[in-house]
Amino acid sequence: MTRSPEPNRKRQRIDRHQQHSGESASTSTIMTRSRSRSTAQPLPANAVVSAPLAAVHEPGSSVSSKGALTNFGDESEVLESHQDSIVLTSKMLSELGSDQEVISKLGEAFSEPCTLARSFPQADALWAVDCPVDAADVRAAYSFIFENTSTEVHDELQRLTVDAINTMNAEPCDEHDIQMSAVLIMLLNPKITEYVNGDSTPVFPELCSAIMNQPSSQRTSLMQYFATSDAAPNTRDSLPYTAVTGVRTIPDEQLLGSDSEQASFERYVDIFQSYVTQEMVKAAQRVARPAAAGGEPTTQKVSLHGLSSCSLLAVVQCMALVNSYNNTHKMVSYTAFYNDAVNEHIDIKDDVPRFRMPDGVSFCGYPFLLSPTTKSEIIRIESVILMRTELQDSFFRAMFSGVTCPYLVLEVRRDNLVRDTLYQLDLKFSQDLRKQLKVRFVGEEGVDEGGVQKEFFQLIVRDVFSSKYGIFRASENSHFYWFRPLVAPGKDALEEIRLTGQLIGLAVYNA
Repeated sequence: MTRSPEPNRKRQRIDRHQQHSGESASTSTIMTRSRSRSTAQPLPANAVVSAPLAAVHEPGSSVSSKGALTNFGDESEVLESHQDSIVLTSKMLSELGSDQEVISKLGEAFSEPCTLARSFPQADALWAVDCPVDAADVRAAYSFIFENTSTEVHDELQRLTVDAINTMNAEPCDEHDIQMSAVLIMLLNPKITEYVNGDSTPVFPELCSAIMNQPSSQRTSLMQYFATSDAAPNTRDSLPYTAVTGVRTIPDEQLLGSDSEQASFERYVDIFQSYVTQEMVKAAQRVARPAAAGGEPTTQKVSLHGLSSCSLLAVVQCMALVNSYNNTHKMVSYTAFYNDAVNEHIDIKDDVPRFRMPDGVSFCGYPFLLSPTTKSEIIRIESVILMRTELQDSFFRAMFSGVTCPYLVLEVRRDNLVRDTLYQLDLKFSQDLRKQLKVRFVGEEGVDEGGVQKEFFQLIVRDVFSSKYGIFRASENSHFYWFRPLVAPGKDALEEIRLTGQLIGLAVYNA
């Protein structure tokens, strides 16, 4: 996989810590999670703070609801204490005595998005710079709930999650960065794509709407969380501090490698993909025709416009945000965004015309979902539409301004195929190139019903890419063709290259 071109965030984090490892603090210090970046703030000696679900306690300090209080002067001791003082929420839930106690604790955590955001703090203060949520703890908590509690707890978790998402969409909040932590926690729920509102409408699109309603900077922060949340250490002592310097020691392969970040990012891409797949399959089944006797149901096509009932557009828009981040940071291969269900069930004949409308909703507007095969079919459909439109316009022009040929006609000689073709293309208007192509070989009888055109393109492509023509040359290693370097290309040479590109476009258009 392609590695991110930006400087490695892990190395930057360690370098920052090394620069400050010799400094000491004369006042009490708190590691607070009220923002998406952990910050150290001096507090009076009698300050009182706490964590909502992740229990934090040190001898001689008090606990309430927003952070971990420590009383150490050396920064490395502060970080060690911060790491050791946080009790994993998943561990705390597993130690509760009954399902009702679990429900009660979940009610506290999901009482509001900001409280939920602080319920799974990252124990490692250095990793918290990149992602304040302990994803491993979140996954462990969900795993415990779904494997060891009753359906009553599961139903209550669904209700609380739906209420939290509705709250995010209904009530503006100034703590946008905190809300992104809450979004991350809810996305890690393995059943989030199955949850529905009271009216049986899916809730996942509403979560995507909540993401899209956040400021751009916070949406970017969420994308960074996707890349780093599952790349953080999963155990307290996996990356210990050295006793002498207080600087965390990390193996070079873990510090410098980006494979773990790529895997982390791809897990979140898969969450969105699973919902899109689920809804596309459901929609295709709803419109499928009954099977004939002894046969199989007819596979039906669906368009993005026709999926408004499940609000798939909000999810696809959110995926566009993830894809845009990936295009910049090269976290995963672009093929990770191809969706098999979309490519199988997309109604291209409906989607292409809608894409041409000013306010049309179409999968064509989200090409990262589409495979090369689907895109090729879209180009073919688009070409047919343009040809029909130009044919109609030609008839209307003929009615008012005289005879107009409804086709693009090329008359060429076999022994001078390339020159004749380029010369005639140079004389055509752009609107003529949108007409359906008809080819005639000079001195030969016959009507072009498709066979002559096919032979024409086979012959001319062979000649254009030959060494005799001189515009392209083949790479000895890859066997791909590229433009032959020209030291000082003249006007005629550049015009010839332009016309050659026009010819290749014509071949694609009439394919």
